[in-house]
Amino acid sequence: MAVQLVVGAGHIGGQLASRLAARGDEVRVATRSGTAVAGCASLRLDASDPAAFTAAATGAATIFLVTNPPYWTWPVEWPPVFTAAIEAAHASGARLVIMGNLYAYGPTRTPMTEGSPLVTTETKGLVRKTGWLQAAEAAARGEIRVSEVRASDYFGPGVGGTNHLGAGFFTALRRSRTARVVGSPDARHSWSYLPDIVTTLVAAADAPGGTAADGSDAPAARVFLVPSTTRTFREIAAETNALSGSHGRVAPWPRGLLRLVGVFSPLIREVRASSYQFTDAFVVDSAVTERELGIRATPWADALRTTALSYPAP
Repeated sequence: MAVQLVVGAGHIGGQLASRLAARGDEVRVATRSGTAVAGCASLRLDASDPAAFTAAATGAATIFLVTNPPYWTWPVEWPPVFTAAIEAAHASGARLVIMGNLYAYGPTRTPMTEGSPLVTTETKGLVRKTGWLQAAEAAARGEIRVSEVRASDYFGPGVGGTNHLGAGFFTALRRSRTARVVGSPDARHSWSYLPDIVTTLVAAADAPGGTAADGSDAPAARVFLVPSTTRTFREIAAETNALSGSHGRVAPWPRGLLRLVGVFSPLIREVRASSYQFTDAFVVDSAVTERELGIRATPWADALRTTALSYPAP
């Protein structure tokens, strides 16, 4: 029975911990507040403290770094967490699996792949790029083995109102109201289903090259993209209406309003800074990950039905 350390217990971390426990692993869930997840041991951890992080990782096969500080704190909060996680992986011999995103790729009109260049100039993207390069450099020195699992914007039952495909979006549609969206309702965008993110994280941890000293020929630093589905907001609205018999529509938030609200809201300010993801095509091609890990995205019709109908109807 493998010991797994899951750092973070949000939508992704909670489901990941439950999945690992269900297959028989011994799971430690570490958060700042000691969040409890059924079937798992809970720890209080300041993930920016290398000594505490290393102690929590002792005996673990994998460290899953799935925490996510608030957008506006990334430049301050992420760097010490990356450093502590790398030190803990080195000291413990555990494989490090980082939950990542697509910010480091920056604006692109072509499908993003595992090997696409990281060309971002936006603050959050630069934070994520720097953290990944720090981990990859440690792997190149033979100190750790690390994988980063990169997902697009996620959706799934129970996702809150601040997510682009969350409670606010689906509840408005099911009540035949207007769902306000960032950017263009007709921009092609890839969406990652929460259970598929968890599947990719687990598969990445189980892939060859589990530890820095296991003698595997697998690369010490790997990038995997979560298999996702591409849909526009308008297409999703039409499909949701067909599912629920509603007549909702989508419309963009006025740019001027977002700019004004951003003066007072650090969250909206950061959403605006990365809104390029919803003005042009923002699409992933996960063919390499699918082939190497043997996984596929949940059929879109099933994922959308499960998600959309989980939110309240009129």
